[in-house]
Amino acid sequence: MLDNHNLFHSIHQLSRQLTKHVNEVLQPFGLYSAQWSVLYVLKKKGTLTQTGLCEYLSVEAPPMTRTIQRLIKQGYVKQVPGEDKRTKHIQLTEKALIEFPKWEEAILQMNDSLIKQFSKSSQEELYILVSTWLHQLQSSTTGGDK
Repeated sequence: MLDNHNLFHSIHQLSRQLTKHVNEVLQPFGLYSAQWSVLYVLKKKGTLTQTGLCEYLSVEAPPMTRTIQRLIKQGYVKQVPGEDKRTKHIQLTEKALIEFPKWEEAILQMNDSLIKQFSKSSQEELYILVSTWLHQLQSSTTGGDK
């Protein structure tokens, strides 16, 4: 019988291991997992507000502010004032767009090496399970099931 406590502990440990691997792969570029998450989402979705980034990545405002400030210092993102002066839109810089393919290639190679022991059908099944579960969790925290 499956023990949910052990299942969730394993998922937490898996998350930590994945973060550790991402940090190791991005270290030569001077980036960390949290920064990569922001860069990836901005590349995928385009310009977002800081609040939008926080909500999408499920990150509190203070650590997101620190991550964005680091990325600004590195020249990878910029803040653009919105129509409402209190709203700041975050977008990738030209420098980030030029560097992005190198970062992404390193991540893709890492992903391939970490999942290669699973068959293609197992990889697809895992993707369906994880993405379905994530979607359910996201919709329950955004008012979908409240």
